[in-house]
Amino acid sequence: MDTSTPALRVGLVGYGLAGSVFHAPLVAATDGLVLDTVVTGDPARREQALAEHPGVRLAARPEELLARAGELDLVVVASPNRTHVPLARAALEAGLPVVVDKPLAGTAAEAAELAALADSRGLLLSVFQNRRWDNDFLTVSRLLADGGLGEVYRFESRFERWRPKLKGGWRESGDPDEIGGLLYDLGSHLVDQALALFGPAARVYAELDVRRPRAQADDDAFVAVHHENGVRSHLWMSATTARLGPRFRVLGSRAGYVKHGLDPQEAALREGLRPSPGARWGAEPETAWGVLGTDGDAEPVPTADGDWPAYYRAVAAALRTGSPAPVAPHEAVAALRVLEAARRSAAEGRTIALEAGA
Repeated sequence: MDTSTPALRVGLVGYGLAGSVFHAPLVAATDGLVLDTVVTGDPARREQALAEHPGVRLAARPEELLARAGELDLVVVASPNRTHVPLARAALEAGLPVVVDKPLAGTAAEAAELAALADSRGLLLSVFQNRRWDNDFLTVSRLLADGGLGEVYRFESRFERWRPKLKGGWRESGDPDEIGGLLYDLGSHLVDQALALFGPAARVYAELDVRRPRAQADDDAFVAVHHENGVRSHLWMSATTARLGPRFRVLGSRAGYVKHGLDPQEAALREGLRPSPGARWGAEPETAWGVLGTDGDAEPVPTADGDWPAYYRAVAAALRTGSPAPVAPHEAVAALRVLEAARRSAAEGRTIALEAGA
């Protein structure tokens, strides 16, 4: 680290799963960033934050953080979904760049308003779509660039789990203000990945179900995206899958690629492991590699190392040099248009057409 340049000071709003497991460790591991303040009113989480990040300052409410905006260089919003828009807006109005955990907003219109506000203030606004740096997604991106698949015509992607019992909390709430349910949770990742790989959506079809007893929010969903370039993405997200399907199946004119299992970075962070300079991160054993080829003639393909730390490295670079944000707000707007179309499709039982370029 160049000690002649002061580290950028980060205020983190929220210290639940997203704040404590994903954002705080990655911020702390990024050269040029320092975790300055954590906002949480929960006594146990305050103790946890101090134990995991000695010397960090604490604030009970976001207003306390924004009252000293001049002492910060970036705000990260990792609080419940319903708070994303008001907190991001308040931070931008206070003159601070902002990173917001996905989804950026509940609607594409709200996301577009935040993007316009950031542009008018000349401030960075980015969405934490960390799954773009999953090991399997990076591998698929490499295969597409290499051309080994030929012309891709179908992309299948799954985030499936077997969680037959409800965990409770706002993510499973049926209150639309909470922006809960799997479509906006796991679906935010799946749709973002599909759009990043294959471009804008032309049409969307979806099926949303509430399967578990006493559940209120969608816990089993399927979304089909017909991209403007002709590729079809089939996306599954579920908490009720007793037998998991492949994470990815990509079918092209020359070959197909099939990959099982999840990227190891979330599990590593949950176990308390942290990225460190010079140490390998996001790697998986050869036994977990996917295979590329045709039926009866396929070979294992080395999986790229996952690299969630790349997100905050890019944020730091954007703040220092003015380089592009790692995930731009207009990309979040496009994904939210697809998610909104999916919800409408499921409610009306029909395919929804999107405007060109949406």
